[in-house]
Amino acid sequence: MAASSSLTSNLISSKSPIKLTSLSSLRWKLPVTVSLPRRHDNRRPVFVVYSMDAKPTVLVAEKLGEAGLNLLKDFANVDCSYNLSPEELCIKISLCDALIVRSGTKVSREVFESSGGRLKVVGRAGVGIDNVDLGAATEHGCLVVNAPTANTVAAAEHGIALLTAMARNVAQADASIKAGKWQRNKYVGVSLVGKTLAVMGFGKVGTEVARRAKGLGMHVIAHDPYAPADRAHAIGVDLVSFDEAISKADFLSLHMPLTPATNKILNDENFTKMKKGVRIVNVARGGVIDEDALVRALDAGIVAQAALDVFTVEPPPQDSKLIHHENVTVTPHLGASTKEAQEGVAIEIAEAVVGALRGELAATAVNAPMVPAEVLTELKPYVTLAEKLGRLAVQLVAGGSGVKSVKVTYTSARAPDDLDTRLLRAMVTKGLIEPISSVFVNLVNADFTAKQRGVRISEERVVLDGSPESPLQSIKVQIANVESRFASAISETGEVTVEGKVKDGVPHLTKVGGFEVDVSLEGNIILCRQVDQPGMIGTVGSLLGEENVNVSFMSVGRTAPRKQAIMAIGVDEQPSKSALKRIGEIPAVEEFVFLDL
Repeated sequence: MAASSSLTSNLISSKSPIKLTSLSSLRWKLPVTVSLPRRHDNRRPVFVVYSMDAKPTVLVAEKLGEAGLNLLKDFANVDCSYNLSPEELCIKISLCDALIVRSGTKVSREVFESSGGRLKVVGRAGVGIDNVDLGAATEHGCLVVNAPTANTVAAAEHGIALLTAMARNVAQADASIKAGKWQRNKYVGVSLVGKTLAVMGFGKVGTEVARRAKGLGMHVIAHDPYAPADRAHAIGVDLVSFDEAISKADFLSLHMPLTPATNKILNDENFTKMKKGVRIVNVARGGVIDEDALVRALDAGIVAQAALDVFTVEPPPQDSKLIHHENVTVTPHLGASTKEAQEGVAIEIAEAVVGALRGELAATAVNAPMVPAEVLTELKPYVTLAEKLGRLAVQLVAGGSGVKSVKVTYTSARAPDDLDTRLLRAMVTKGLIEPISSVFVNLVNADFTAKQRGVRISEERVVLDGSPESPLQSIKVQIANVESRFASAISETGEVTVEGKVKDGVPHLTKVGGFEVDVSLEGNIILCRQVDQPGMIGTVGSLLGEENVNVSFMSVGRTAPRKQAIMAIGVDEQPSKSALKRIGEIPAVEEFVFLDL
């Protein structure tokens, strides 16, 4: 705490003025944080003073490969602080924009609360995320990403290594010889060929274990309530129920996540359903096995052998009966511990964290819409369009009108099953809520934030004839039961309505209320409803030029010649109040509104 005391003294004694700046107006800030001791009500006051800095700060709380650290250092200030206590992590986290952990650091709700809203991404260097409180992360708008592919092969290889070593008593025979014994008859093993392996959890690692086991001549079945049957059948694996899997297996290989549903799923009751002499491999999570029940099953001969890389408590107690059981082979959580996997995981998680801090869409996001990388690339301009339409629509709502009912309509030539709109809905929500609140909305907490504020967002898909080459033809956002700052934005059905398309990769506004327009959604926009008459474009353009406001484009949509028209004007800067007043004083202008994109 000496450093904090010194920092407090320097901050309080400083005579230089401190400029407080809106957090939303800066890309990154390097804060000076003062953490005081806990008060009697267990809350720690944290004071943060922000100064301009070009780089975010990433806290690496567990060892990471050098290649990953180098990637991080090219983009961010990197703080490598290992073996932090929960209290130390909570104090340090308010200084950080991102946190990278492995399996040994618990990222609890208190960590997110202590961050003061600054923490934007948590990177888990590995697959499992049971050490991260996903609910708290989502509520605080923090993206959680993992590295699901880099250590897949390493974990699968270790599973197969334990499988074969267990079947042939390799560890026990090795220890026996080193103890000066020669016990060939004691360590007779069992063959793998023709035996049934039940893979419990058919994700990436489970699938790779199944492939390798098939190569060893084993019959492979699998249980996973979420795995597609066609993927299993493609490699010759049958998906079966949980009870069928554990009752038919000669060998069980565990690859399921640790969740409330899988916690101690292998227990006394389920051990009784297994073949006598079954053998179990676990390279997933220790908590999926009731370890006391496993000892009882081993002693009873129900389970012949177990090979374990993971444990409920790591490291396990030194007096653990399970660890010292003669029919148990153990390794200290080595599933991902190859040189290649460690470097691969470091690079994968560093790239994911840097991408998230840059505001890019994350293909490995755990608590946000999961969208494959190729789909993210295809949807990118539509994501921008969705957010800007939401931002436009809410700014068209008159003050005092509560936004409660929003409808988003997608028109596409693709079948509904080929268009996942969760990402687009999240971005519409972001556009709707951020301009009218102090809440930071992202892909992670968009649905949660909308629900919390009582905003109901419904979606409709309209299938059009045509080429399905483009994912979408248009997106329309409608807000019902509100008044508008710009009466022309109200459609015939009574909603504030804006519609847009992507043209040549650039989002465009194509409709406001009942008026057709064609406006690139860049910079800011002034919408004017006017009497359609000659000279209006020149009049407004000249006025803005006199006020030193640069016009990037103009577009006019009208109901009929010499009737009403809407002029959309793109401007690089926000016009002054006097400039906007002068626009309103033009006789032919009936109403206008400035919209900040």
